[in-house]
Amino acid sequence: MTSDPDTPAFPDPDADLPDREVDPGEAARKLELEVVIGRQVREYRTAAGLSVAETAARVGISKAMLSKIENAQTSCSLTTLGRLATGLGVPVTALFRGVDADREAVFVPAGQGARIVRRGSRVGHLYELLGALRGPHKRMEAVLVTLTEQSEVFPLFQHPGTELLYMLEGEMIYGHGEASYTMRPGDALQLDGEGAHGPQELVELPIRFLSVTSFGDHVPG
Repeated sequence: MTSDPDTPAFPDPDADLPDREVDPGEAARKLELEVVIGRQVREYRTAAGLSVAETAARVGISKAMLSKIENAQTSCSLTTLGRLATGLGVPVTALFRGVDADREAVFVPAGQGARIVRRGSRVGHLYELLGALRGPHKRMEAVLVTLTEQSEVFPLFQHPGTELLYMLEGEMIYGHGEASYTMRPGDALQLDGEGAHGPQELVELPIRFLSVTSFGDHVPG
C-alpha cells in the first residue's frame, strides 16, 4: 500500500483539531497565556530596538504571524516559542513571566463593607471599607465615607499615596493644603495624600463620597 506523497508522515501539532466543547475556564487560561506571551515578546523586541520586520526575519516567521503573536490572536507551538526566544536572546521561560501571578479581586455586597475607625469617627464620620488590594509593590484601598452630623472641628488627614474622592450625595467644601474645593454629586478630586486634607464645611447633609487611595510602592503598616 503506497502512502499519498502529499500526506505528512506525522500530524502537524499546530493544525486545527476537530471541534469540541470548550471549558470556559480553560479558554480563559489559554487566552491569558497568549496575552502574557504576546506582551513579553513585544517588550523584549522594543527593548532590543527591533522592528516587527527585523524580529520576524531573525525568528524565521512572517511579519503577520509575529503581529498576531504580539496581539494574542494566535497560539504558538513550542518550536515557534523556542525560535522567538533565540531571536530575542532570552530564555524561553522569560516569555511566560507573569502567567502564574496571583490575580486578586475583592467583592463587597452593598451595605456589607466592614466598619472601620478613623480620626473622623469621633466627630460623626462613618467609614465603610469596600476592599483593599495588596501586593508586593502596590496597595489600593476603597472606603465609603458618610457624614451625617454637623461638627465644628474637622480632622485633617495626611498619609502616603494618592487619593481620589468621588462625591455621591450632599455638598461640602473640602480642603487640601491652601486650596478649597466645593464638591457636589458627580464631582471628583484627586490629591497627594501627603498634603493635609479634609472637610472644611458640611454644606448639605447627609454627605456620602467614595475615597480610593493608591499607596504605590509604600505599603502602610
